[in-house]
Amino acid sequence: MKLADFVHSNKLKKREFNARLPALRAELLEAQNSLRKADFPVILLFAGVDGAGKSEVVNLLNEWMDPRWLINRAYGRPTDSDSETQRPAFRKYWHDVPPRGRIGLFLSAWYSKVLLGSVAQRVQPDDFQNHVQEIRRFERMHANDGALILKFWMHLDKRHQRKQLERLEANPATSWRVTHSDWAHWAMYNRFVQAGDQIIEATDTKLAPWRVIDGADHRYRSITIAEHLLEAIKNRLAESKTKSKPQTTSPQTSTTKSPVPAKPAPAKKEFKPSHVNWLSGVDLKQTLAKKDYRLRLAQSQGELNRLFRQAKQQRVSSMLAFEGWDAAGKGGSIRRILQALDPRNYQVVPTAAPTAEELAHHYLWRFWRHLPTGGDITIFDRSWYGRVLVERVEGFARPDEWQRAYKEINEFEQQLVESGIMVCKYWLHITKDEQLRRFEERQTTPHKRWKLTDEDWRNREKWDEYESAVNDMIQLTNTPQAPWVIVPANDKYTARIHVLDAVCDQLRNFLM
Repeated sequence: MKLADFVHSNKLKKREFNARLPALRAELLEAQNSLRKADFPVILLFAGVDGAGKSEVVNLLNEWMDPRWLINRAYGRPTDSDSETQRPAFRKYWHDVPPRGRIGLFLSAWYSKVLLGSVAQRVQPDDFQNHVQEIRRFERMHANDGALILKFWMHLDKRHQRKQLERLEANPATSWRVTHSDWAHWAMYNRFVQAGDQIIEATDTKLAPWRVIDGADHRYRSITIAEHLLEAIKNRLAESKTKSKPQTTSPQTSTTKSPVPAKPAPAKKEFKPSHVNWLSGVDLKQTLAKKDYRLRLAQSQGELNRLFRQAKQQRVSSMLAFEGWDAAGKGGSIRRILQALDPRNYQVVPTAAPTAEELAHHYLWRFWRHLPTGGDITIFDRSWYGRVLVERVEGFARPDEWQRAYKEINEFEQQLVESGIMVCKYWLHITKDEQLRRFEERQTTPHKRWKLTDEDWRNREKWDEYESAVNDMIQLTNTPQAPWVIVPANDKYTARIHVLDAVCDQLRNFLM
């Protein structure tokens, strides 16, 4: 049904409202308590016409439930000085999504820009499709990760909207809620309805369905939304009980960690591994004399410093992701980059086993939190590729999780580049024999012994499995906007210069 055809026919008498509310509140609190132990979050999104009671419903849910376990988020229009304008638009929503076991209530969120832009006729058809794809992608990622997403379009016809705004305006206690923008939007009511129909039709999916709520009667809309929330949580909790309990044990030193069901969920599509051996063509015999290395190091670091000062002036930020075999020299390469930079403008993020807080979110959540801004640089010593490397090989992620991760990672990096962030990715490659030599050297050198762990030796036993995972990773995520650089690292001097020169080349091209 089109919003223009919506008829207000729902009303709840005060006596019935008061009779139903006590049991409903008790059940909501019970469901909320059960949810706290569950492995999924709940995302409630409220959209619709002004005056339909979105804020009032959010306030009531905070009153009826335990507000300690609710997350309320509303978003205003960003200013030019807001750091979020220099990051992907969805960064703030990724930052604010609730962890597993919690409920997030979102107002003026990821639908606001496309809705208001369409009403103001600033959004062209191509732009509309881009907005829609970004919304569907965001909701799909979180739904696939287990989130329960409920979206409510709260609706009023034009006559009821005017009456509601007049009622609020006439009451001194609520008059502040009505602004000039509300009346301007009322004057463009037909555009709002048309845009609402388009948005609902384009983003009403099985994973994140819309529900249109009659907003004319405050009792009806409040009870209806609360009952729908209760039913959805109870159904999801019942579904969760039928599944096998997750295994949560995994090596403490692993790069990433994710609960693994006893019976892995089958992949939706048959995974086709890469038949291209990206690592076989790397010339690992390259060497560089120490004298030549020092000369080239100074030249490359000088050029890198010049380019990053230029990037800082243009407010072009950068993200560098370092992956590679254990003992391949990632740390040494990163240190040579840092020597060329101002420490006020960079951050190094060592990606270790996720914390309890990080495990309670989508695996990309912790990387969204570290996006640079204002021409700064963030360097990841191991990165989001742990999902398709260590989590895949060690079984910390189900096959369906790591197989869909290639697409999710490509979309993540695409959003970064589209927002003006340069993305560089490096795989440091060495032979198995060279790795063994370095392991043995670390074992006998006191100041290097701490670097070698039992996990390193275990990973080495799975060299072939990791090599297959690396080839798939490069094959499926080597995109024009974020290409892989495979670094020959048997010789450390060669590797460091290779990395420095690659960063300079990529930054130079990005600034053109």
